[in-house]
Amino acid sequence: MVRTIELNKRQERILEIVKEGGPITGEHIADQLNLTRATLRPDLAILTMAGFLDARPRVGYFYTGKSSVQLLTENLQKIQVRDYQSIPVAVNENVSVYDAICTMFLEDVGTLFVIDQNTVLVGVLSRKDLLRASIGKQDLSTVPINIIMTRMPNITMCERDDLLIDIAKKLIEKQIDAMPVVRQSEKGYEVIGRITKTNVAKAFVALGAEE
Repeated sequence: MVRTIELNKRQERILEIVKEGGPITGEHIADQLNLTRATLRPDLAILTMAGFLDARPRVGYFYTGKSSVQLLTENLQKIQVRDYQSIPVAVNENVSVYDAICTMFLEDVGTLFVIDQNTVLVGVLSRKDLLRASIGKQDLSTVPINIIMTRMPNITMCERDDLLIDIAKKLIEKQIDAMPVVRQSEKGYEVIGRITKTNVAKAFVALGAEE
């Protein structure tokens, strides 16, 4: 369920007045409510910042005609990956499966990004990859992760300027828990961050709290 913006009775009455008589000045709205302009100012600020109203100097307030769901959608379309990306955890492609398991446990992450000697992204390692490798009698300290990792070009990546809502859709579509945030260089793709389902959830919770 999408959370809507909850307005108090006075704010709802202000919207009705602006719908019926807009454009209308703050003074005229205050007169109709038998309130002072100073008392009304916080409500007008909230309604304007939330996007219900639009204000123009020397003209007055207009009703935008947008519902709270529409406003929430518009705000979602403004959030970029850079706003919520977190620090990536990377390992060298030559480390063993055992070392990768230890790193994942100590860093408390569900995905490791694998880099080469030039710090370029060459693979991604998930919990499922490590679990599959652990089944059997092989010595995990002798098995390199480059044998079991997902390799380029089969890695789903994103950049800092991408919209978070688009990346959330990709996480769901690909059924993955995390995605590397990359920057392209002459050597290849450098990992500069990560976006996880948790990052996306934090963004949506913050947006809901803000509304």
